[in-house]
Amino acid sequence: MMTSFLDWYGALPPYLRAYWTIAIVVSVVFLIQMALTLIGLGDTDAGGDMGDLDTGGADMSDGNGDTMDTGGAIQLFTIRNTVNFLLGVGWGGVCLSSVIENSLLLAVAALLCGCIMVGAFILMYRQLMKLEGNGSYRIEESVGQVCEVYIRIPAQFSGSGKVQVSFHGSVQELSAQTEGDAIPSGTKVRVTRVIEKAILVVEPLT
Repeated sequence: MMTSFLDWYGALPPYLRAYWTIAIVVSVVFLIQMALTLIGLGDTDAGGDMGDLDTGGADMSDGNGDTMDTGGAIQLFTIRNTVNFLLGVGWGGVCLSSVIENSLLLAVAALLCGCIMVGAFILMYRQLMKLEGNGSYRIEESVGQVCEVYIRIPAQFSGSGKVQVSFHGSVQELSAQTEGDAIPSGTKVRVTRVIEKAILVVEPLT
């Protein structure tokens, strides 16, 4: 079987042999990258050191007062994007060789396939990071919002209850206290401020 493969490979024109070599080698590298990512050992961004979705430099809270740095723009020249580009070039050249006989035109088409592959992966990772960003929020954004008490809030800062607050279309349950009388579940309240970077201070709607 190996002999048959080597005979077939050796009979290929040099330019087509190059496309097959790129396609096979880079496909193996791509699969290794994907496997490492799935088991948590590889990068989860679009290109090893590819930056995250640009959020204008704002710190995003995880709801417990911690911040998550999502600044930076997607970088074009990265190891993973190079792999994606070569993957498109290799398989583009292989697949189009049967319909494009001119080697120069085939090279141009293969390069275009590589660019399309990079663009597709960048777009995909942008969308994934947007989805991830939609689940993040700055707790300070809740100030002024009207929300509903989920778990009863004790009176005069004697304990914490829970309220349900909407951030970017997703509902979060956050700890809340009040400086007035106890607030029962189901009551509509307004967030007046945030204390300790994690606890909302609310008051009933009047």
